[in-house]
Amino acid sequence: MDRVKAGDGVMSAAQKSMTFADVRKSPAAALTLTEVAQVLGVDRRTVARAIQDGTVPAVKFGRRVLIPREAFLAMFSTNTNGAA
Repeated sequence: MDRVKAGDGVMSAAQKSMTFADVRKSPAAALTLTEVAQVLGVDRRTVARAIQDGTVPAVKFGRRVLIPREAFLAMFSTNTNGAA
C-alpha cells in the first residue's frame, strides 16, 4: 500500500484528504460520502444531511450512498457565459 508521510506519523494514501483537483482527474463515476466530506472540509454527517435535504445529489445502493462525480463537480463549476 502506498504510504504518505504525515508529520511524525505515517498514513496510507487512502487516508490523505481529497481535493477538487483529485476529484476532477478521478476516473471514478461516483464519490463516497467520506470523499465528499474531505473535499468540502466538513464532517460526514454534514454531507449526509445535505443529501437528505436534496442539496447534494446522491444514489443509494443498499446501505451504500454514492455521489455522482460529474453532478458534484457541476455544483461548483463556474459559469463562463457571464450570466448569474
